[in-house]
Amino acid sequence: MLFEVIAICALSAGAMPAEDWPQFRGPKSDGHAVGPATPVEWSDTKNVAWKTRVPGFGWSSPVVAEGRVFLTTAVPRGEGLSLRAMAFDAATGKTLWDREVRAVEKAPSIHAKNSHASPTPVVRDGSVFVHFGALGMARLATADGTVQWSCFELEYPPVHGSGGSPVLHDGKLVIVCDGSQAPFVAAVDAETGKVAWRTPRGVKARINHSFVTATVALVDGKAQVMAPGPDHFAAYDLASGNELWRVLAPGWSVVPQPALGHGLVIYNHDYDHPELMAVKLGGKGDVTDSHVAWRIKRGAPSTPSPLLVGDELYFVSDDGIASCVNVKTGDRHWMERLGGNYSASPIFANGHVLFLNETGLATWVKADKEFAVLGTNEVPGRTFATPAFLDGAMFLRTDENLYKFSQ
Repeated sequence: MLFEVIAICALSAGAMPAEDWPQFRGPKSDGHAVGPATPVEWSDTKNVAWKTRVPGFGWSSPVVAEGRVFLTTAVPRGEGLSLRAMAFDAATGKTLWDREVRAVEKAPSIHAKNSHASPTPVVRDGSVFVHFGALGMARLATADGTVQWSCFELEYPPVHGSGGSPVLHDGKLVIVCDGSQAPFVAAVDAETGKVAWRTPRGVKARINHSFVTATVALVDGKAQVMAPGPDHFAAYDLASGNELWRVLAPGWSVVPQPALGHGLVIYNHDYDHPELMAVKLGGKGDVTDSHVAWRIKRGAPSTPSPLLVGDELYFVSDDGIASCVNVKTGDRHWMERLGGNYSASPIFANGHVLFLNETGLATWVKADKEFAVLGTNEVPGRTFATPAFLDGAMFLRTDENLYKFSQ
């Protein structure tokens, strides 16, 4: 239901070509939607191109590529689970294939807010890579779901389940495996499914587990893995897995994916007492005293990832406090309360910022140094997954359904 609408000037359809939405938070994993304008109004009945029931339960975000929508789900089977990957026709919502990746005899315990299918898939060159945390990962053919390889080597003792999504760069799938003991970061060869490297965390922490999705940054022309974790942030060489530099800051259960821009990496280092930190990229060894640019505690997110648009950083705390700050200095432009609690990450679409809370309420906020709500929309159900955008449409997953909204 639309509570308030103000006209939104969308990006023109010809301004930038549409790209597939092949991974968590879009083509560049930065939360930016490009291409034709998407609807600014929707509900369970308005601007619904289609709605498809999704079996089982999962919080993996939808990804859209090759004319298909992909996601994962966990279907109860007695005391166990069927971990599945699914593909839907992006035009009609029809289920194209539904493939079991692994059968689990006894479902492991998870946090009430988590699912057994929370990591988001990645699509590249005719293959979809799906990840179920400590329960394994697989590569499937996008055309028919044929399993091309499976990898169950990255075993670790998770706490509250798994959450971090894989990141694909230069032929390697990067996965953060921070469990209750012996946390590590790993890379899996995308072609073979073999573990390319596995690097133990270099800091002994009081509490080890986290759920973060890494980010890959190019520093001096070389790919580095940005991976916040227990009591520290570490950057790893993508090719070798060697730790290159670190920042020390107490914390655990890290969830948000780091943001990149202006020579900075911006990340949260703790769930219970969230704090955003901006750190200059590069350096060697411990750069805590030399590279930290700013720190912000008020309104910092525990779960949603921060969103960088130009010089401004937008973020929302789990309890619904939205903020806009200057990314270079950390100076705050505004901080305002939105309704509800938040797990999905904000998205920059139609030239503005979309915040989606956990009960289906979406709020459009002007991407500006002055706060302005442009409109709200709502669908029934729980909404923890971050929506996807492509070709003038938004794809939104609830606890029961997958929607396509278009005009």
